[in-house]
Amino acid sequence: MANAASGMAVHDDCKLKFLELKAKRTYRFIVYKIEEEQKQVIVEKVGEPGQSHDDFAASLPADECRYAIFDFDFVTAENCQKSKIFFIAWSPDTARVRSKMIYASSKDRFKRELDGIQVELQATDPTEMDIDVFKSRAN
Repeated sequence: MANAASGMAVHDDCKLKFLELKAKRTYRFIVYKIEEEQKQVIVEKVGEPGQSHDDFAASLPADECRYAIFDFDFVTAENCQKSKIFFIAWSPDTARVRSKMIYASSKDRFKRELDGIQVELQATDPTEMDIDVFKSRAN
């Protein structure tokens, strides 16, 4: 279960919540946190379907790394309603170096556990994941 590179396990709840978001659209977003003591990725927070991108951005800590999934709804140029599942690697410049290293080394393995991610964003400050970035990457 643990990754040889970083030693991180992935709690079953991480996959279950992702599947609920993907299949049933139960959540708008999921924020994941690495518990360093237990050496595993856990679900820190989920956003209700009615919550917005602003609610999602506000749920990420200003000075700590996180992984997140965001179910982005948009309308295409042809006026079709669509959605894309985004994976966000949140690694603010103000986070501890050790934390950034752990998140960076565990990211690919964690992403492999979540089948169905369509777009990946790497963000170090809020402007790198504002709503316009989501819009441009979704098309």
